Amino acid sequence: MGACPVRALQGRSLKILGASVSILQAGPDRILESHGQTCLHVLIRSGLSLMNLLDKSRIVAPPGFNRWRVPPASVAIHLCIGSVYAWSLFNPPLTRTVGVVAPAAGDWSLEQVVWIFTIAIVFLGLSATFAGKWLEKAGPRKVGTTAALCWGGGFLVAAAGTQWHQLWLVYLGYGVIGGCGLGLGYVSPVSTLIKWFPDRRGMAAGMAIMGFGGGAMVATPLNEALLARFALSPEFLGTEGSVKTETRGGITYAVDSSVNRTREVVILDTASARKLGSGVSPGVYAAGTGSTGIVETFVVLGCGYCLIMLAAAFAFRIPPEGWKPPGWEPPAETSSAMITRHNVDADTALRTPQFYLLWTVLCLNVSAGIGVLAVAKTMMTDIFGSAYPNVVTAGFASTYVLLISVFNMAGRFFWASMSDKLGRKRVYTIFFVLGMALYAAIPFIGHQASATRAIVWLAGFYGVTMLIFSMYGGGFATIPAYISDLFGTKNVGAIHGRLLTAWSTAGVLGPLAITRLRESSRLSAIRKLASDVDRIDFWKRFGEPVDKLEELIRTNVVTIPRLLELAPSAVDPTPTLYDTTMYAMAGLLGIALVANLLVRPVNTKYFADSDRI
Repeated sequence: MGACPVRALQGRSLKILGASVSILQAGPDRILESHGQTCLHVLIRSGLSLMNLLDKSRIVAPPGFNRWRVPPASVAIHLCIGSVYAWSLFNPPLTRTVGVVAPAAGDWSLEQVVWIFTIAIVFLGLSATFAGKWLEKAGPRKVGTTAALCWGGGFLVAAAGTQWHQLWLVYLGYGVIGGCGLGLGYVSPVSTLIKWFPDRRGMAAGMAIMGFGGGAMVATPLNEALLARFALSPEFLGTEGSVKTETRGGITYAVDSSVNRTREVVILDTASARKLGSGVSPGVYAAGTGSTGIVETFVVLGCGYCLIMLAAAFAFRIPPEGWKPPGWEPPAETSSAMITRHNVDADTALRTPQFYLLWTVLCLNVSAGIGVLAVAKTMMTDIFGSAYPNVVTAGFASTYVLLISVFNMAGRFFWASMSDKLGRKRVYTIFFVLGMALYAAIPFIGHQASATRAIVWLAGFYGVTMLIFSMYGGGFATIPAYISDLFGTKNVGAIHGRLLTAWSTAGVLGPLAITRLRESSRLSAIRKLASDVDRIDFWKRFGEPVDKLEELIRTNVVTIPRLLELAPSAVDPTPTLYDTTMYAMAGLLGIALVANLLVRPVNTKYFADSDRI
C-alpha cells in the first residue's frame, strides 16, 4: 500500500473529470478500506468519467447556441482525413524505398502501392456503413474521437511497415485502420451539419465535405516539405560508364574486382534524374543506402492529425430534438423537386430503387475521378514530361496535385450550393454530360502536346482536369442533400453511411482500372521499343539478351526511358499510356447519367409508420 499514489494526496480534494474523490486526514489505508476503493478503482472511475464526456447527451446545445460554431470543427476533421487525396505524392517514394533514386529489384511496384490507397477507400465505405447508424446513437463526438485514433494510428502502423519493408503492414495501417478512420471521420460532420442547417442542406453538406476536398491543398506542401526534410541521398558510386556493372537474375550489381565484391545498385537515367530535380545526377547508386523520408513523414503526420481531430471532435454540438432555425418552415413537397417532409428508416431505404440508383450514380462518378486522383502526379509527368521537359518538373507536378485539391474543395461548396437552386438531379446531369466530353478530350490534348509542344495544350489539360475534379468533389458534396430530399433528414447519417459502400467499390474499380490499363499500355510500349532496338546494343546495355526482356521488366532494369536512350529517334510512347483509361472513364459517366435520369420520388409506402400518409 505504501506505493499507492493516493498517499501523496492526503488532506486534499482531487476532482477527476467531474468525479470528486475526498482524501481525508485519516490516511490512505483507512480511506481505501472505508470507501472500498483501490488505486485501480480510482483510475477506472476516471476512465469512465472520460468516456462520459463522449456521450451524445453531453453535447446537446443549450438554448441560444450559435449554429455557425459547428462548421469549423467539421471542416477541421475533413481537412485532416481529406489528406488522403494527396496520396499520389507518396507513390514515388514508396516505389523507391530500397533504391531511393530509382526502383530497385526488391522495390514495390506502382500497382502494389496504389492498392494502399484503394484499401483505404474500401474501408472508408465499409466503416461508414457501420458508423452511420452508430452515429445516430452515439453522437458525433464519440465517433469523431474514434476516427482520430484510427486515422493517426494508421499512419504510425504504415510507418513501421515501410521501415521494415513489409507491404502487408502498410496495407493494414494506412489501408485498414486508417481507412476506418476515414469512414468514421467522414460521416459524423456531414450528418451533424445537415441537422443544424435543414434550410440549406446542400450548402451544409458542401461546407463539411469541402474540407475533405481541400485536405490535399494543405497536405501537398506539407508532405513535400516533410519528405524533403527527412530525405537522405543514397551513396553515389559514379557515372554509368565509370562503374563496372553486371546483371544476374534480373538484378544489377556493381563489381569491384580489386576486392572480389559485388553490391546491388540502381542506375538513374538522365530523364528520370531530371524529373527528380534537386540537383540529382544520373549515374550508379548503391541500393539500400539513403532514405526517401517516407517513414519519418508518416510518423509526424499521424501524430499531428490525431491531435487536431481530437480537438475538433470535442467541439461538436448537436441541436435539441425538434429544433429548427427561427422563422423557417420545411418546404412543401413537390414531385419536380423531389423533396419530402417525411422520413424513411435506414433499413427500409435499402428496399427502395432510389437507393440503388443513387448508389450507381455515386459509384460511377467516383470511379471516373478517383483513379486519376490516385496517380495524378505520375500522370502529369507521363503525359507532358517529354513534351515540356523544362516545365513539367517534380515541383510542377506537385503544384498540379495542389490545384486539384483547390478545385476539388471549391467544387464541393459551389456545386452543392448550386443544387439548392437547380435541384440535385439537374446538377448531376450536368456532371455526367459535361464530364463525358472532358474525359474524351484528354487523349486528344496529350497527342497535340507531343506533336506541337505548344504550351496552350498544357494549359488546356489543366483547365479540363480542374473542371473534372470540381465536379468530382461536387458529386460527393451533393449526395447527402440528395439523400435527405428523397428519404428525409432524420436518418440521413445512417443512409449516407450505407451509400458510401459505393465509394468502397469505386475505390477498387477506379484505381484498378487506371493502373491495369496503364500497365498494359506500358508493357506493350516496352515490347515494341525493344523489338526496334539492336539486339547487340540491348545486350551491352542491360547485360542480358532480349529473350530475358520480361524478367528485366519485372525487376525494373528495362524501362521506357532507358530504351529510348538506345533508340533516340523513336517516338516516346509515354504520353499515350492513359488514352484507353480516359475513354473508359467517359463510358462510366454515360452509365451514371442513365441511372440519374431514372431517379423518382420515393413511394409513400416506404415512409416510417409515424410519417405515412
